[in-house]
This record gives sequence, structure tokens and C-alpha cells, in this order.
Amino acid sequence: MSVLRVATYNIHKCCGLDRRVLPARIADVLLELDADVIALQEVARGKFRVRRRQHPPEDQIHGITELLNAARSRQQRPYSFCFGETRKLKTGAAYGNALITRLPLLAWESYLLPLIRRERRGCLRADLELAPPSGKSRILHLFNVHLGTGLRERRAQGPRLVSDEIARRTGLSGPRIIAGDFNEWTLGLTTRLLRREFRSADLERFTGRRRTYPGILPLLHLDHIYYDHHLRLVDFAVHRSRKALLASDHLPLVADFALA
Repeated sequence: MSVLRVATYNIHKCCGLDRRVLPARIADVLLELDADVIALQEVARGKFRVRRRQHPPEDQIHGITELLNAARSRQQRPYSFCFGETRKLKTGAAYGNALITRLPLLAWESYLLPLIRRERRGCLRADLELAPPSGKSRILHLFNVHLGTGLRERRAQGPRLVSDEIARRTGLSGPRIIAGDFNEWTLGLTTRLLRREFRSADLERFTGRRRTYPGILPLLHLDHIYYDHHLRLVDFAVHRSRKALLASDHLPLVADFALA
């Protein structure tokens, strides 16, 4: 039996609680995770402002991936990435969801979710090649989601997410995992829709915790991982290292799945 490690992490444009924008610090946190697939939200690719200070152009996801590859061992497969833009920041920087993986990345597609008076949100789907111990490869479909903060937004975005256009899309042949920042801390419509069709990684069962956000003093549970019923979750954790507590206002969630 082999284990697939999946992580989700809202990196807040690499801006930490100290207001410093440090992609290298995010890369250090990701190295601590040692995950096969990492879903990242709030990724910026270009100029943006923090407290009136202008930061130079920077491709955050490309830089982070390069740092991960520089630190990997020769025996490990190199990381690759894909990016799904949801909108432009005022400075013109691209902004959206990204995925980093050391599994073969076969294809990806980005979907825009309904917009209601706030900022555009999206979902990035990546098709990854799994190689179980049996030697017969199959495809894993991972959906990286970032939903809106408003109730009306999520009531429109949830049905779109689980629709035939995204999560139930014809042609998806392998197991599915939906991970990300759902901005839903109560039993809302999106949660109910997902739980009808997927299992939810139970944070309290594995960690004894009910809340994950913000990292320093958790008050809410915004980040989640959902998975198909025929996948087997063997471990689930909130990563609370010293660097992770400072690098973003969110903490990474890490799930281990058994591949029989």
C-alpha cells in the first residue's frame, strides 16, 4: 500500500502576519508538508501593494516551484504547477488558484464561479496520474476551490461547483478530491451539497480541533478537503509549525490517502 499526501493552503499572496511578502517562506512551509499535491489559494503573479509599498513583479507560483525543486532529492520527481486566474488586481497582477504537484500533470482547466457584487472566485481542476502498487495507472481529479465570503455568493457558487459542468463533468473517470478555502464555517448550502456526494475529512476526529482560522487564534473552520467515497483517508492534520503560523493567516491542511 502506498500513500498519497494532499494539502490545501491559502497563502494570502505570500503576505505573512508580519506584512512581509516572502514566497521563499511559503516554499519552506511546503517543504515541511512533503505533499504530493498542494492546492494553493490567493496566489498573485505580478505587482501588488501591501500597506502602500509597491512590490516588484514576481511570479510567485513559478518561484515557489523552483525553490521546491532546488531542495528536492535526486530520487524525487520534480514538481510542476498549473495556475487558474480568477481576476486581475488593481496593479494588473494575475490572481487566483494554483496547484503544485510531483505527480504527472496530464491536464488542467480553470472555472469561474458566479459573481455577486464582490470579487470573482474560481475553481481549478487538475488531472493527475496515479501509479498504485499494482502498476496500473489511473487518473485523480483534484479541484482547488476558493469560494466567496458572502452568503449569497456561496449559495450561487455551491450548486455551480457540484454541477455537471465542474465536479460531475462527463469524462471524469477517476476519483475526485475537492479542497480549498470554502469560507463556510456553518452548515451552509455548499457544505450540504458536497456532503451528499463526498466524504468530508473530519478535523475533530483526527486532531481534536474544530477550528483552523486564523492560525494564531483559531475561531473558524474555513478550509476543507472532500473526497470520493471509495478513497480511504488514513490521516488528517493541521500543520502548525513556527513558520506556518507566521507565513499566512491560514494554516495548511494535510490529508493522507491510502492507494491500494
